[in-house]
Amino acid sequence: MQSATTDYDLIVIGGGVNGTGIAMDAAGRGLKTLLCEMHDLASATSSSSSKLIHGGLRYLEHYEFKLVRQALAEREALLRNAPHIMWPMRFRLPYQSHLRPAWMIRTGLFLYDHLAKRELLRGSNGIRFDGNSPLIPGITRGFEYSDGWVDDARLVVLTAKAAEEKGATVRTRTRCVKAERDGMNWQVTLRDERSGHEQQARCRTLVNATGPWVSSLFKESLGMQAPKQIRMVKGSHIVVPRIHTEPEAYILQNADDRIIFVIPYEDDFSLIGTTDVDYQGDPKKATISEEEVDYLVGIVNDYFRNKLTPEDVVWSYSGVRPLMDDEGGSAQKASRDYTFEVDGGKDDAPLISVFGGKITTYRKLAEAATDRISQFFTDAGDGWTRDATLPGGDFESQEDLRDELKTAYPWVPSGLLHRFVRTYGTRTRKLLDGCHSMEDMGRHFGANLYAREIDYLRDQEWAVDAEDIVWRRTKLGLRLTAAELSGIQAYLDSQTVTAPLTTA
Repeated sequence: MQSATTDYDLIVIGGGVNGTGIAMDAAGRGLKTLLCEMHDLASATSSSSSKLIHGGLRYLEHYEFKLVRQALAEREALLRNAPHIMWPMRFRLPYQSHLRPAWMIRTGLFLYDHLAKRELLRGSNGIRFDGNSPLIPGITRGFEYSDGWVDDARLVVLTAKAAEEKGATVRTRTRCVKAERDGMNWQVTLRDERSGHEQQARCRTLVNATGPWVSSLFKESLGMQAPKQIRMVKGSHIVVPRIHTEPEAYILQNADDRIIFVIPYEDDFSLIGTTDVDYQGDPKKATISEEEVDYLVGIVNDYFRNKLTPEDVVWSYSGVRPLMDDEGGSAQKASRDYTFEVDGGKDDAPLISVFGGKITTYRKLAEAATDRISQFFTDAGDGWTRDATLPGGDFESQEDLRDELKTAYPWVPSGLLHRFVRTYGTRTRKLLDGCHSMEDMGRHFGANLYAREIDYLRDQEWAVDAEDIVWRRTKLGLRLTAAELSGIQAYLDSQTVTAPLTTA
């Protein structure tokens, strides 16, 4: 069964960070926009990063100065726009003279400090490690510098929410099964993956922002040859019980010229990664290998007093990064820069395809892509996102907001309020609207997750199943048992009413 055709200025295929960024920017310029994602928002690459807003210190060794400068400039804009899900973090780099000389590190950090203007982040400095250090006794010197932390999956969800609030239509579990040109428009067939219902949509411009699927979409849905191929590189991470109590992250050098991050994660854990391994196959099926686990554990054990074994891993994840294919070189040297290809536009419907990119520069990529799209619409507005606060980010500091919310909702436990501030920001008030006690929060499912929050995520943030909630909207999967996860899914199943795609 198919519904009537709906007209849009723009249809964006792909609900990762680039697709949601373009949808948000375009909707804010007055373009009627539809975003469709075949799974959940951020269900692939965009939720499998190292969770960093960073310039990419190691990219300086590959002479990617333009990329690093752009990323450094973006850090502070992003930190200002989403202080609930992003915050500054200090990084410690232990010095090992046989890996990189001190002058090289100092030069790199000098460039890192000065390639772009800094206002929120402190500059770099040298440090000494004493007997209280978590590092092995032989490491006594190091360096510190600043970058930023981000909850990557929530960044995508909140960007999609901002797009919706600017007028965009957001459809998850919706696959683009076919798109073909019809003169100056695209005729697009969309299928709801839950109900099987199909909808016809028509648009002036089509955007392929499908990440690791960007090349394959041409053949599978567009009936065209891809203008270029991407290089799929798998990056894997492990999570272990926290191996040190310091607030700083560590960046560890290895003899193969790679670096590994050890990052404080969700208060009680350490996040360790990433690997760089060329990958073939379905990006959704990427998983960590035993060799990758051993590699990450081995590097950490070379540096820290607290030794790990593979049995310490409480969670792992792997993401496939769609990098620019430079036809050679090692996976870790493949460029993290981006480009987009424009096909058509003068005498037929334009298609814009995004290749490559990284989370830190997603807003800049989206702005550049939307600038190109706007050339086809004489009434499109100007760029606006550099100072655009994401939903829930309209506050000065987490501490001040936490104090305000504690006064307004004194019955909420401090640990839960802490998590709400770092997840929803000022939207916590909407989540708690009408509640006057913990009893009003409904059933408790474990790990301070209540029915009220599940209902909010289902109604406001496109959550469909337990995985959406405990791994992408929150990270409570680290603390929930299998039985508790089953209870969450059963609750969602009891509430779900699958409806066909609607027009907008």
